[in-house]
Amino acid sequence: MINVTDVSLMFGGTKLFAGATLKFMPGNCYGVVGANGAGKSTFLKILSGELEPTTGTVEIPAGNRMSVLKQDQFKYDEYPVLDTVIMGNLRLYEIMKQKEALYAKEDFTEEDGNLAAELEGEFAELNGWEAESDAAKLLQGLGLGDEYHYLQMSDLKGGEKVKVLLAQALFGQPDILLMDEPTNNLDFESVDWLENYLQDFPGTLIVVSHDRHFLNTICTHTVDIDFNQVKLYVGNYDFWYESSQLMQRLLNDQKKKREDKIKELQSFIQRFAANKSKSKQATSRRKLIDKLTIEEMPASSRKYPYVAFSPEREAGKDILSVDGISKTVDGVKVLDNVTFTINKNDKVAFVGNEIAATTLFKILSGELEPDEGTYKWGVTTTQSYFPKDNGAYFNDSELSILQWFSQFTNDETESYMRGFLGRMLFSGDDVYKQVKVLSGGEKVRCMLSRMMLSNANVLILDQPTNHLDLESITSVNTGLSEFSGTVLFTSHDHEFVQTIANRVIELGGVYVIDRLSTFDEYLEWKKAQNK
Repeated sequence: MINVTDVSLMFGGTKLFAGATLKFMPGNCYGVVGANGAGKSTFLKILSGELEPTTGTVEIPAGNRMSVLKQDQFKYDEYPVLDTVIMGNLRLYEIMKQKEALYAKEDFTEEDGNLAAELEGEFAELNGWEAESDAAKLLQGLGLGDEYHYLQMSDLKGGEKVKVLLAQALFGQPDILLMDEPTNNLDFESVDWLENYLQDFPGTLIVVSHDRHFLNTICTHTVDIDFNQVKLYVGNYDFWYESSQLMQRLLNDQKKKREDKIKELQSFIQRFAANKSKSKQATSRRKLIDKLTIEEMPASSRKYPYVAFSPEREAGKDILSVDGISKTVDGVKVLDNVTFTINKNDKVAFVGNEIAATTLFKILSGELEPDEGTYKWGVTTTQSYFPKDNGAYFNDSELSILQWFSQFTNDETESYMRGFLGRMLFSGDDVYKQVKVLSGGEKVRCMLSRMMLSNANVLILDQPTNHLDLESITSVNTGLSEFSGTVLFTSHDHEFVQTIANRVIELGGVYVIDRLSTFDEYLEWKKAQNK
């Protein structure tokens, strides 16, 4: 349990949030949401004790062990993988090392024997005899088999280190678990395992994430940082989002009767409460939601960019044929005799080997030549490409956003360009910022603007959700779902893939799996194949 009382934080005279009073209880999962810069990660640092609030207190009952997901991938490079995981319970790890040093002494004294006996007792209480097997199970669940367990952390790749740090945070059943973006760099199978694990977590779980599917699956409550306040609401992300939109319309719409809107909100609550959830905590959630009143519904000040793709003309029947494409990158054959046909209105998620998908997209967009094989676009198609690495469009440019944008539009009047950029959340003097100094999210919004102006009927997008906040991800999701043309894309966002794709192609290096299905149906099929 965590008691937060009247917590506020000032940065350089600017109030980030104030008056935060909340109680976090065991058995619940709290998803922390808010616009970029609102203070989500900062709030977690206050809860963990890493950062002192300007005012207020954070109280944790004595004896409660807190675990925090570490972000520094290089901190444990000198340690073996299993040791790094066990360090999740630092006291247990210290006892293990103290015991090793004692038993290695040549002049083992009576005093040493007494100390050893004390350590053995505490070791047993902390479940020390199962420590290595428990750590191994966590690593196995995250896709790191026995061959990784005795390697040095320095021998692992970035994504593998992330999994070890995640296992470290989970190790030893902490009473309180704080996690900032735990699904970053995880494959879909590992995220699925983590979701199942956390649904059974008995302690207090507080998580910051941009992954909507993850938040919807595990969260019982939503902590919203908005209006310089931190407020707690019942329900997962989708419930918070839908109810916040309804409340915002209620607050903004003075023409309609308040009573009609209240009925709409009450109807929404009832529909949500009646929905069957996959979560094992569904029953308790429904009880909480049944008690919800209109006054407890959220409103939001956050802004969503306007993302809509309109093809200039409809494509014909022939879209794309790929025949026997192979490509070697840095000595590794990432595409091997890849063959498929894309049909009209296909929205295809490419999963599996990320380097393979990026390489294929570069070939289809004309940036790379295949080593073998051919591809052919239909004569009525026009393509627009969103690369994973967009640095070439910005890094060496002295142009302002307005000047950069003018390269891609037929209407160069300032009023039109300002209006368009305003809908993409570039307003006022923002349009005079040089594009080379933009944040990752701002560059993505510029690239999306470029795609919208192309009026292409085929969109190729390689990880378009990277660097975006939840509001922008939601807008891109809506834009691609409503797009009437063909989409080829990759993404780490489960909800994004599930709600857009009607076909999944897995690139596995030496094999290709092609399924006409939603992403969830594809995952169920994969599980059935692996049984």
